[in-house]
Amino acid sequence: MKTQNFIIGVLFSLLINFSICFGSSIGIIEVSGVINPITARFIKNNINKLEKEDFSLLIMKIDTPGGLVTSTHEIVKDLLNSKIPVCTYIYPKGARAASAGVFICLASDIIAMAPSTHMGAAHPVAMGEGMPEKVEEKILNDLVAQIKGIAKERGRNVEWAEKAVRESKTITEEEAIKNNICDIIADDVNELIKKLDGWSVKRDTKVITLRTKDKRIVEIKMSFREKFLHALAEPNIAYIFLILGIYGLIYEFASPGIGLGAVLGSIFLLLAFFGLSNLSINLVGLLLIILGFILLIAEIKAQTQGIFTIGGGISLLLGSFMLIDQGVSPELAISKTLVLSVVGSTILLFFILISLGLKAQFRKVHTGSKGMIGMKGIAGRDKTVFVDGELWKIKSDDEIKEGDEIEVIGIEGLCLKVKKKI
Repeated sequence: MKTQNFIIGVLFSLLINFSICFGSSIGIIEVSGVINPITARFIKNNINKLEKEDFSLLIMKIDTPGGLVTSTHEIVKDLLNSKIPVCTYIYPKGARAASAGVFICLASDIIAMAPSTHMGAAHPVAMGEGMPEKVEEKILNDLVAQIKGIAKERGRNVEWAEKAVRESKTITEEEAIKNNICDIIADDVNELIKKLDGWSVKRDTKVITLRTKDKRIVEIKMSFREKFLHALAEPNIAYIFLILGIYGLIYEFASPGIGLGAVLGSIFLLLAFFGLSNLSINLVGLLLIILGFILLIAEIKAQTQGIFTIGGGISLLLGSFMLIDQGVSPELAISKTLVLSVVGSTILLFFILISLGLKAQFRKVHTGSKGMIGMKGIAGRDKTVFVDGELWKIKSDDEIKEGDEIEVIGIEGLCLKVKKKI
């Protein structure tokens, strides 16, 4: 009897601590590009959705250069607290999980990599750029503590995880397998699903065994709205919309009319502000850009022989480079080529406008009374001359005879003051 009770107790304990994941579907999502709040919401929403529905596994294909620290923290929390197993798959060949991608991968239950992929380089690259040493050390230690905690929770190589942050270490798929970072190497999703069949995943005090054979595969893609918002949060796109918005308002103020410039400018600015709100922006950088355009406009009005134009160009250049705090990824920086193109073309445009304005100022007047100065004609009878289709009385300090060629040098009342053409 005691033996029977012991066997029943052991079986009951196994049932409690061991379970098989029988969900009928496997969900697949794709995360690419910079990690931002749109990405974080997309992952969170799909984890919540799959937990409520009949899904046994979430496969997250990833190819990212990194992203915002705040968004990465949100994703890590969702992965660590997910009720369904999550497999992060660095895919396709040539893909990477750099910077923020390392934290996301390590927080997953299973890490899979395609051939010729790599992960690592999680050191915060914005550090060392004028940041106080104590602040830099605090940020670095915070990230190290976080990644060590994640690696320990998932039973991975804590030492390598720390080096990925402190020393920007990177690792290939073969090296990741040897160093207890990666679990599976698979050429494609179908091979990955086959290899995942029978895989065990620890969830709290339980061990879940995956059954992936003959499961329904559901690919979940970003909606048009999510793709649009994700694109807006891309630094270069947000910057372009910001510049176009300012151009639109300048056009409207320079040539008031039906309001097309104001409408388009306002739309572009609102889209730019939405994109920038999903990034870590530097207020000083934004103010420098605005100051740059103010100086360029002032040059047209004040005509400082290019002083305001040069100052505006420098302000615009500095503001563009300072606009976005890079966080932990250089991909969050605005493209230098784009900045130089925008600043260069803007300065060139304003120099052209200034030169056209100066030419217009010094151009000879062709209308009104002043426009008649310099005109030529033939003197007629009784001190008259036919000029510009009209017959005028003339005055002159020279002796003018009928038939003499004259040139208009001024206007006095209703008479033209002329001189004899030599």
